[in-house]
Amino acid sequence: MAWGLPLALAVPLVGLTGAGARAATDYQAEDAAISQGAVADTQAPTRPGQPSCSDIGENRLTLAWGAATDNVGVTAYDIYEHGNKIGEASGSSVSKALTGLTPDTTYNLTVIARDAAGNTSSASPVVDCTTKPSSDTTPPSRPGPLSAAGITSNAVDLTWGASTDDRAVAGYDVRSDTTVYKTVTSGTSTTLTGLACDSPYTLNVVARDAAGNVSPQSNTVNFTTKACATDGGVPSSVSTLSTGWTIPWGTAWLPDGQSALVTERDDFRVWKVTKAGAKTQVGSVPNAVTTNGEGGLLGVAVDPKWATNHYVYLMHTASEGNRVVRMTYDGTKLGDYTVLLQGIKKNRYHNGGRLAFGPDGYLYVSTGEAQTPDLAQDKNSLNGKILRMTTDGKAAPGNPFGNYVYSLGHRNPQGLAFDRNGRLWEAEFGNSSKDELNLIKPGANYGWPTCEGTCGVSGMTNPKATWNVSEASPSGIAIVRNVVYMASLRGERLWRIPINGDNESVGTPSAYYVGTYGRLRTVTKVPGADQLWLSTTNSDNNGGEADGSDKIFRVTIS
Repeated sequence: MAWGLPLALAVPLVGLTGAGARAATDYQAEDAAISQGAVADTQAPTRPGQPSCSDIGENRLTLAWGAATDNVGVTAYDIYEHGNKIGEASGSSVSKALTGLTPDTTYNLTVIARDAAGNTSSASPVVDCTTKPSSDTTPPSRPGPLSAAGITSNAVDLTWGASTDDRAVAGYDVRSDTTVYKTVTSGTSTTLTGLACDSPYTLNVVARDAAGNVSPQSNTVNFTTKACATDGGVPSSVSTLSTGWTIPWGTAWLPDGQSALVTERDDFRVWKVTKAGAKTQVGSVPNAVTTNGEGGLLGVAVDPKWATNHYVYLMHTASEGNRVVRMTYDGTKLGDYTVLLQGIKKNRYHNGGRLAFGPDGYLYVSTGEAQTPDLAQDKNSLNGKILRMTTDGKAAPGNPFGNYVYSLGHRNPQGLAFDRNGRLWEAEFGNSSKDELNLIKPGANYGWPTCEGTCGVSGMTNPKATWNVSEASPSGIAIVRNVVYMASLRGERLWRIPINGDNESVGTPSAYYVGTYGRLRTVTKVPGADQLWLSTTNSDNNGGEADGSDKIFRVTIS
């Protein structure tokens, strides 16, 4: 995913290759083996050794690691920063020079080994490397007068005077106080879209140079966007429901509509939370482990036939991979742990994890591609997919490929929600370019790693909406009054995306609470009310806040 990725890494790095790339000779070798009737290679390389950094400069460093081994041979090493692939080295190398970095910035780096068959190792141990401070300490001059015009319900045209710098102005940040809404790298004007309707804004502009020096801010402009044009409602109030959480990840309402079950990712605990905000621990999930990244105890769902079985479904990371399991809940505690599906590959990042029951009574499961992009296109792999299964762990009847797979071509899908017509919507992390909101159809291919965002490749299904990764990095979604609400992690905002009636299209997205509450993880509709529960995960490894600092908010839609 794209959390925490510095701006400099949103553009190609010198000498680095794209995600999922593989030398043509590797494919030729595989084709030759197949034609000769050779047994497929299914053994993954060993985990690379502890990485280290040297030759650290302002915008470069050399990463080295211990060699991995493989029964056939390691063909490549993929280098990741907080789950985003930023570089690649050949299988004969144990180091890589990374360039185009940002001065005085800490990079959280891991390495994954890959063989010619596409098998990938577990992620190496982590190393944090900090580039040197820039020798350029002179900030640009203050931008000239800022003005606003062309105000609509969700957009405004902004113009300002140019700044100067002793070297060069690298870009301008359009901000509310110090929260950046948009970065402009060319020119001194922009149209800022995605604003909330009927809402006040106070904006300013600052200039930045390549060293990260920031100018004094421009004057501020104040305006109120025009009235809302839709009848789907908008967030009208927000209040704190519950505090003291550490990475609350999944939320599922119990059938009485008076309380919900909430999971904590890294502590493996499950809590009951009432509408009034009172919380009680009801158990923990056995056999759960972390990945020191995005794995752990993830999604939760409650059986539609609760009255007769009291079943609760959970997805968690285990020693061998990710599992879908079932437990019983007697109103006081969880018990009767049963594995329904395993063999979903895990890695430090890209584990998916969301669970949701459809109107057809089947369980839908989102799985990441475990930092192995090719798995997303493999119909026989459980990874990089939306799965559809029965409550006893079998592939649901009518699945398009006769197995668990419902849709494919996903990178790290985490948001699942059904609309009033029973259609499934999904939110998905992009790599370095575009995050997505998709309308899921059985058998459809959503493109990864061939496409990120919208593309024209035959056989690929385009998203209904996309965002720059700095504006979103979406996790949970919920639908209230035919409007999709999408929680955003790196973007630190709640997106509102209206569905156009009963059509397969959406209106203009608008953002709420930008930078106000930090990293927003899960959003869930409150039964019987036009309300949402909205949770943060500021204490995860990207937010960096202390354990217990996360919260759950109640949002009213009116």
